[in-house]
Amino acid sequence: MLHSLKRFGSGARAAVNVVTSTLPIAIIGGLLYAGFFVKAEAVINKVEPKAVERRDNFFSVVAPTEQIAWAAGSGGKIVRSDDGGRSWHRQSSNTYENLQGIAAWDTQHAVVAGNHGVILYTTDGGSSWKAAQVPKSDNPNKLFRVRIFDGVAWAVGEFGSLLRSDDKGVTWTRAMEEKDRAWNDVFFHGQNGWLVGEFGTVMRTTDGGATWTQNELDNKVSLMGVDFRDDRHGVAVGLTGTLLVTEDGGASWRDVPPLTREHLLDIAWDENRWVAVGDKGVMVTSDAAATEWKLGRIAEGDVSWRTQITRAGNRYYVSGANLGVLEDGKLTIVGR
Repeated sequence: MLHSLKRFGSGARAAVNVVTSTLPIAIIGGLLYAGFFVKAEAVINKVEPKAVERRDNFFSVVAPTEQIAWAAGSGGKIVRSDDGGRSWHRQSSNTYENLQGIAAWDTQHAVVAGNHGVILYTTDGGSSWKAAQVPKSDNPNKLFRVRIFDGVAWAVGEFGSLLRSDDKGVTWTRAMEEKDRAWNDVFFHGQNGWLVGEFGTVMRTTDGGATWTQNELDNKVSLMGVDFRDDRHGVAVGLTGTLLVTEDGGASWRDVPPLTREHLLDIAWDENRWVAVGDKGVMVTSDAAATEWKLGRIAEGDVSWRTQITRAGNRYYVSGANLGVLEDGKLTIVGR
């Protein structure tokens, strides 16, 4: 009996020895099998960046309807809102150039312009942006502003750039010879049009832009924006608080005593009053006659520089150091 138990014990020990000796081989074999034949599926949680970030600068904003707005700015960024500025989503521009100006014909057709003569257009609400056909130039041709009047788009910028598009931004032609001078803004009212630029330069057309004549002004400070409420009454703004008013269609201009030394970068007639914005949150307003000017701020405590202001219903959109929505006297900074 004892002999049988000993035999059983030695057999058990032999079995254990076999198992323990083959276990490393089995483990290694399993690892090799897993390495060659088992494909691991990595789980990656992609974090989408915000449409509007704190570092973004937006140089231009447009609102074709009360609910829909676009803004364009640094690094080729284009964003759109479909709910009156409460939320925004980014659209792919396929460029990293700073986009200085944006304008829209309607909710589907829009155009942007910017550094190095870049012009992009969309026909599908911004789902895709395509490069426009623009005249070739040996100059950098940074474009500062793009505007639409009676269906025609106009872009202005460095080296006397004045470009025109009659097919909703697809192709552009040069409307003025290049010259070592920058145009900062353009405005049309019917066949009458006005250009403003550096060194206080103002040019005027009465034939839809076919020919232009220059105004000789005492002001030599660069003008940054111009707007008209009809054929005769207009306002131009510029650096160091410059305000110029015309009542004869731009044939002559009078200086408004400056209310501020801050640069004024945009002027808009919003159907009720004149509104100008610029550096350090400054906002200058006046009645329709452009005789009673008042100095204020876009919002209490806001000192951001502003390049453009546009009205949509009861709200204003402002671009510049950031993108803001002003409604009922309250300024909301997008992305903050």
